Amino acid sequence: MGSLRALLLGPPRDRPRPDPRIAVPPACFALVFAAYAVGAFAIDGGVVFLAGHAAVVGVLGAAGLAVRRGGLIAAWATVYAALLGYSANHYLLGLPGRPLAERLVALFGLDGLVYLGVQALALGTLAWVFGTLAARGKEWIRERAAI
Repeated sequence: MGSLRALLLGPPRDRPRPDPRIAVPPACFALVFAAYAVGAFAIDGGVVFLAGHAAVVGVLGAAGLAVRRGGLIAAWATVYAALLGYSANHYLLGLPGRPLAERLVALFGLDGLVYLGVQALALGTLAWVFGTLAARGKEWIRERAAI
């Protein structure tokens, strides 16, 4: 059961806080929210199935955590937080003609949150696999260089 725990959570850390597995998801949320709010990231229009910039930020954050031995849950949470940052910007700042209560209901609608979760599971898993492979490749190169 220990390997399942390591797969999902990563190995236990003995370093002082803040643990990047806890710090990266809120940072990705804030970065994506702010980037869309100031116009650094933009959606040209139409129906958005996947916010590309938010997905890239989340995938890079998740892969970075995987390189540092973060588990799958951290990868999923990082991608989810980045995608939620886009949604929060869209619903809270992008619909100014509607009352705040209506915008909050739309943001926290179960169907939208589940849809983001499915995207986060898929993208987070891929990012974790690539990050883990990169970490193992880096170790392999170090071992070969030391010989």
